[in-house]
Amino acid sequence: MSQMSSMEKTAESTALTASTLAQSAPITLAERLARPELLDLVPYQSARRLGGQGDIWINANESPFNNVDTAALDLSKLNRYPECQPPKLISAYSDYSGVSASKIVASRGADEAIELLIRAFCIPGVDSIATFGPTYGMYAISANTFNVGVKALNLSAEYGLPSSYAEDVRGAKLVFICNPNNPTGTVIDKAIIEQAINALPDALVVIDEAYIEFCPEYSVADLLESYPNLVVLRTLSKAFALAGARCGFMLANEAVVEIIMRVIAPYPVPLPVSEIATQAISSAGVARMKHQVRELNQQGKRLAAALNLYCEQWGGRVLTPYGNYVLAEFDDVTKVAALLQGSGVVARAYKDPRLAKAIRFSFTSKADTDHLVALFESQRVE
Repeated sequence: MSQMSSMEKTAESTALTASTLAQSAPITLAERLARPELLDLVPYQSARRLGGQGDIWINANESPFNNVDTAALDLSKLNRYPECQPPKLISAYSDYSGVSASKIVASRGADEAIELLIRAFCIPGVDSIATFGPTYGMYAISANTFNVGVKALNLSAEYGLPSSYAEDVRGAKLVFICNPNNPTGTVIDKAIIEQAINALPDALVVIDEAYIEFCPEYSVADLLESYPNLVVLRTLSKAFALAGARCGFMLANEAVVEIIMRVIAPYPVPLPVSEIATQAISSAGVARMKHQVRELNQQGKRLAAALNLYCEQWGGRVLTPYGNYVLAEFDDVTKVAALLQGSGVVARAYKDPRLAKAIRFSFTSKADTDHLVALFESQRVE
């Protein structure tokens, strides 16, 4: 083999250098200007981003009901900016939640409340939050987008708080606990949550109660008067069937609320959203929500029973559901995924190693549940 000339060596070296730069250097103006840590950030894979094909969509924990009475909405002032915190909305949620209006902040879903807490209380590049996984991914992603550290701890084998959590989260400004937990559907007893609040007096303990209407006895909102470090997140997306409206609430003591109001957007609650949300949490709306929750829980029991029968024969387990969804772990998860896809069912699977064999099923209408129950019963071998 002939030796390369010095010119050929130089050309090859230049080509390698250019190739290396092309692979490592930003190639667009936006990438060159962006904060470096964002270039490697993997965005949250919401149900709509993941997409899918099918006739039965049970991958986003949405309600199958649509309750809005559009004819009753007052949209006559859309030419005016809305109130930052619409008084009627705040008052209605205070009546519903039993929490005083001075302790309530309305936001664009609970997701905005998560970001507001991180922006208000965490110094980028210095502070951190703590989470217990597997859990809702937006806690960590929101922290990452603000260059705030994440102490990502694991829930126990039975999805409870780990025994050493108080020591493990030391130094975190915010400690997020999802209860009921998404995606497992499991709950942590109220007494244990209160122990955690007591054990972490120098942090804000944020209890995400997005699904609490499905198990209201586990709410800790009534503890707000006793603990200045407690924050509770709520949403109208689930039980109130308003996922498309994007309306949530932060419940916290007045000192926390005052700080949050310094960083919140000028108009976080659009007028149509305020009108729709106030309608939903009226006395009639709350009564309707409770009726629909009972119906969804009934369909969830039917679905969980069918999944249990399948797992008894083919291997796996079904976690007891406390939200509007049930998580099942299958020994043959690939087969189940193909079965669902072939039947036009879009459910939620996960990349988390602890959930590699799991699929989450949202509770849905009776007709959809009939289809799902029949689908799993068809796999039984007598």
